[in-house]
Amino acid sequence: MTDLIKRLPDVRGDYAENTPMAKHTWFGVGGNADVMFSPKDSADLAHFMAHLDEDIPLYPIGAGSNLLVRDGGISGVVINMTTHMNSITQDGERLIVGAGLHDADVARGAAKMGLAGLEFLIGIPGTIGGGLRMNAGAYGTEFKDIVITAEAIDRQGQIHTVTPEDMGMRYRHSDAPLDWVFTHAVLQARHGEVEEIRARMKEIVGNRADAQPRGVRTGGSTFANPDGHKAWQLIDQAGYRGHQVGQAMVSDKHCNFLINSGGATAHDIETLGETVRAAVKDHAGVDLRWEIRRIGSPAETPAKGGRDD
Repeated sequence: MTDLIKRLPDVRGDYAENTPMAKHTWFGVGGNADVMFSPKDSADLAHFMAHLDEDIPLYPIGAGSNLLVRDGGISGVVINMTTHMNSITQDGERLIVGAGLHDADVARGAAKMGLAGLEFLIGIPGTIGGGLRMNAGAYGTEFKDIVITAEAIDRQGQIHTVTPEDMGMRYRHSDAPLDWVFTHAVLQARHGEVEEIRARMKEIVGNRADAQPRGVRTGGSTFANPDGHKAWQLIDQAGYRGHQVGQAMVSDKHCNFLINSGGATAHDIETLGETVRAAVKDHAGVDLRWEIRRIGSPAETPAKGGRDD
């Protein structure tokens, strides 16, 4: 352990050293982070960012559902948005939601308020911040369809309020600068009947249970669908359904899901993903783009920080 903690600004939130990232990701793999910071609120995060030395790498995380932390761990600071930044407030037909709030909790909260249009969030296994970063979507609706504005803080501690157009949101992507940390968003909903909203959410949950692996350690959809193709079909056609590397496995139920079948390492999972990509390229001539974010360093080299999306 380095003396990194001594270089960090005084904050009102919480610092934790040598944090096992396997406990903070759905895959359940990965090395330790030097420091995890849980900001108390937006002002606390802005103060932290403004007073942080520029050479210290930062990694904001949410639910850890589409995150693969490599076995060598993370050199720098992981910003955990889920501890405190998870409020939800109604303003007529709009919701103001913290970036650390789970998407499913937003869907459930909206349903209780009789607000429709956000039901698809029940099918996205992540947080609002992650959804903003990658323009997450499901069942025909994307974040860009419901976001009015989002607030983010840059590396200098400056606050930015932006629209989906400002961020260039498109399929599973936004042009938001990589050093931005989202703090909250204003979402557009509409008044609806509570029972109808809950019925739609139940339908989505049922469809997801039928089509996707459940009760296993996975990271959600591994690859974005290329134009004109479905990633799972390309993987299946390449003959990689059920393929394994170590204890990492391509799901038999849905080929675009990689599974930690028990005891897998991050190296197993990433190697499997790259093996699948190579097979699809060879079979169909199509390049699959990782939808899962990969950070940290391999076990055999010192953690250097930085980002490899």
